[in-house]
Amino acid sequence: MEIIRSNAGVLLDGLTTTILLTVLGYLGALVVGIVVAIFRVSPIAPLRAVGTVYVEFFRNVPLLSLLILVAFGLPDAGLLLPLFWCGVVSLIASGSAFVCESVRSGINTVSLGQSEAARALGMGFGQQLRLVILPQALASMVQPLVNVLIGTLIGSSLCSAIGISEITNVTQQLNIKYAEAVLLFLVSGVAYLVMALGSGALGGVLERRVARSSHQRRQVQA
Repeated sequence: MEIIRSNAGVLLDGLTTTILLTVLGYLGALVVGIVVAIFRVSPIAPLRAVGTVYVEFFRNVPLLSLLILVAFGLPDAGLLLPLFWCGVVSLIASGSAFVCESVRSGINTVSLGQSEAARALGMGFGQQLRLVILPQALASMVQPLVNVLIGTLIGSSLCSAIGISEITNVTQQLNIKYAEAVLLFLVSGVAYLVMALGSGALGGVLERRVARSSHQRRQVQA
């Protein structure tokens, strides 16, 4: 354990970078994914086509391939980004495709009659989504979106492949120095496990609160 104690600062820096990658990647994926989901359910055919192409492309390109394309392909196109932001952009692009499908699936759980009733009241498509459909769909979205968060956390470990000093990359470098793979990767594995379990627990709390709020709203409406 002396290795861990003497390199605690380096490991903490790597853990901090992992958390930043995960938070920024996930928040960006939420924003982009919701926009693409709106495209996917839009009554405008070209927008639906754009959303479908986006999702099918980024959902089926491995994150590692995407990281390499962004990190080494963008400079060839004249766009230079720090490696950290290459990682964030890749996580956003990959995660947003899964956020989109989670949101779209949640929207599909709302009965068509709700949309028709909103339309009969004179609501436009945007008002229907914001005031009627999304509030009812939220409860069914929480757990899938938490799964995307955990996937983003785990996926951030692949950023080590392009040289970002997150926890996996730091662990690899320390293993090269000390040749203590079992100990070092056990520590980083525990760190990922704690963060993933914490995310899942937080998601469970949020899911129960949203379900309770939805139940109370239905009682008021009744």
